[in-house]
Amino acid sequence: MNEQVARNVVLVRAIESADVKHEVLSDDDRKYASRSAKELAAWQAADSKTAVTQHHFLQQRSEQILKRLGERSPAFGAFARRRLGLGGVWLALPFLALVSGAAIDRIADPQRVDLLSAPFLLIIAWNLLVYLGMLVWALVPGKRHGWAGPKLLGRLSVGKAVVPRKLPTPLAEGLAVFMGEWAALSAPLTRARLSRTVHLAAACFALGAIASLYARGLLTQYVVGWESTFLDGRQVHTLLSWLFMPAMNVFPFLEGFSLAEIELLRFGRTVSAASGERWVHLYGATLLLFVVLPRLLLAAFAAWRARRLARHFPLDLDQPYYRKLADSIGAGTPALLRVLPYSYTLDEARDRGLWAIAAGAFGAQTRVQLRPTSAYGAEPKDVLRDTALDEPGVTVTAVLFSLAATPEKENHGAFLDYLSKRVRRGVAVLVDESPLVERIGEGQDNAARVAERVALWRQFCSFHGTSATFVNLLQPDKYPLELGAGLSLPELR
Repeated sequence: MNEQVARNVVLVRAIESADVKHEVLSDDDRKYASRSAKELAAWQAADSKTAVTQHHFLQQRSEQILKRLGERSPAFGAFARRRLGLGGVWLALPFLALVSGAAIDRIADPQRVDLLSAPFLLIIAWNLLVYLGMLVWALVPGKRHGWAGPKLLGRLSVGKAVVPRKLPTPLAEGLAVFMGEWAALSAPLTRARLSRTVHLAAACFALGAIASLYARGLLTQYVVGWESTFLDGRQVHTLLSWLFMPAMNVFPFLEGFSLAEIELLRFGRTVSAASGERWVHLYGATLLLFVVLPRLLLAAFAAWRARRLARHFPLDLDQPYYRKLADSIGAGTPALLRVLPYSYTLDEARDRGLWAIAAGAFGAQTRVQLRPTSAYGAEPKDVLRDTALDEPGVTVTAVLFSLAATPEKENHGAFLDYLSKRVRRGVAVLVDESPLVERIGEGQDNAARVAERVALWRQFCSFHGTSATFVNLLQPDKYPLELGAGLSLPELR
């Protein structure tokens, strides 16, 4: 799945999840899109003599839905067609760097090749420092992010996060969710593109400086020399020998220099044009070796990585939304929902309700793995000692609480925090209202009590970095988890 297809699929998922009441996408719209996509994917598979894949189906379905929404709302159609992010940065930054590099000799003396030229020495020193920093960063264990922060990457990915006006509320909410999700999902790709551009800009800056050095040398005669308050001729000779040694070894035709020549160049004594040419070649070759070539290699590697990510966008198709769609066409493997009840034991009726909810969220082939109930107040590491929390076959791990219980940080919260830190995919939270409703009844006054308890659990889960999904295990259809809405998990990146 390439970047454009992934973008469409994520956009459709955000809209369908936000459109809970089917105001912008009716049941018929969704069924028609799925049916058409299934047929188109089958034709596509027949042409290529392969099996129908989830990728083909998602691509066709997202295109069908975006086309339908674009016909109904021109503003949305324009949004769906336009490119996201700040694409001009990728070209503008190297160009500006090239111009800046060409103008660097204006900062120094344009008529003179200074053997201790601060701008050129700073360019070389800065790039060597960058290489050292990259090497150290590569050896840092457990690092997850580069130097670019989430705000910068988000701005480069989606540009100004502004939703078009005059859109239906569910559609506007879906676009807002999409821009946040896409900024996070595309962060590795954007980081690779940013790395490519920064390395290319650094190479262009050095190329600009080299080009300017040679261009000015065609029209003027450089005066070569050096001056220093603290360094004598021997020290300058040693410094320049180390600086130009790589260039003289790689390019044998470059003429070297002696200590006597360095001494003669002190205080800017005028020398021949041939002598100036030698130093221009030495500086140009040194910049080429230390800056231009390494930066171009790093830019090429980053470009290769960006191209690979753009062609094979890493979208987590184990998310409930994609699982449900894959099940509708018989693609993919059945999902496995692992449920960990806390201080709550399910009877037979509620167990059936849990299976029905799982089928609604992930598809009819979904299996439920109900783990033994963890006792109230028990230490999580003790009760979960025998549970492989990162078992590969588990699609979603969910903690099940009873709405009749009052959430407690030291008990419910500790259990939730323990799981959140150890389940890589993230933990979903199911809160069953049936025990509370069964106890107090469904009157109008009691509904207010249920709403207060729901708000309390929602706030509690938000405090622990998760979101609560409320269900009624005795009435599974009361809060249907259609297409995984309400049971989302963090994307794997």
